[in-house]
Amino acid sequence: MSWAWSQALSHRAYSRLAAGRHEAGRTLLVGAPLGIVAASVTGLLVAGPGTAALFAVGQSCYLAAAGLLLVLGHEKLLAAALLPVVAAAAAQPWWQPPELLRTGLPLLTVLLATAAAAHALRSALRAAPTPGPAPRMVRSLPYGLFGLAAGTLTAGAGHQEPYAVIVLTLSMGPAEWLLYRYRGLAVAALHASTTPRGFRLRAARALAVCGVAYLVPLALGAVLVGASTARLLLLGAVLWIALLLQAFGVAWPSAAPCLAAAATATALPLTGTVSAPTAQLIGCTAAVLALLAVAVHHLGRPTAHA
Repeated sequence: MSWAWSQALSHRAYSRLAAGRHEAGRTLLVGAPLGIVAASVTGLLVAGPGTAALFAVGQSCYLAAAGLLLVLGHEKLLAAALLPVVAAAAAQPWWQPPELLRTGLPLLTVLLATAAAAHALRSALRAAPTPGPAPRMVRSLPYGLFGLAAGTLTAGAGHQEPYAVIVLTLSMGPAEWLLYRYRGLAVAALHASTTPRGFRLRAARALAVCGVAYLVPLALGAVLVGASTARLLLLGAVLWIALLLQAFGVAWPSAAPCLAAAATATALPLTGTVSAPTAQLIGCTAAVLALLAVAVHHLGRPTAHA
């Protein structure tokens, strides 16, 4: 729930950012607390009172704070807030922290991220307002549905192999940088190409280079923690390609394959004929093929990068 809300809210806040920081801040001021409440209540209804519900509250607060900081351009503050828990997570395959640290470090990260988000939001709201019509909310729907699908797939992977999710989480930093790097390579390809076919080939090559640069460390991480390399690579590829397409405004064609993969991973095991890991493998394989086709088609057009 919190993944879906955060993705949709981030898209809407980015859309409002075009009108000014004040408008984006107002969107986040209303949307972030609503998302925390909705996700926390959902977690309470699903898990019941207890540790799981408290974890849902903490995760909802963190995702709301992280989304706010990213939209408002305070990535360094978010990175600083994440340092304690990232260091502990990276060391977990070799060192098991005591119970107090396992509870305290995530809580510290949530508190630091929330404090940083409050500071960033206060600064944004001080900016001069710029009146103008707000974009329609339905435009943010596919981004929210992608978040729902990504959360479902990641939760399934975490249930099967908890360390795989740690590796996937740590890979999101390089993934974001490679999204940015692909933009630079695509623009360079646009300047170097003299024909549409030449640009398509260069854009496809840039996509392959950035994709491999993301997946190779992910594969090494899977081997290091003893996770299923194939499943983790496919899940990582699904998330990375979908995020890349969404960065270029390709909303529904990137969300639909992810939703289909999540539905397959959830529904097939209920039939009793396929195990959960196999179902996720099938769903993610189909999604990767579909997303690659969409990426080659959309990102191979010069107008997508102009």
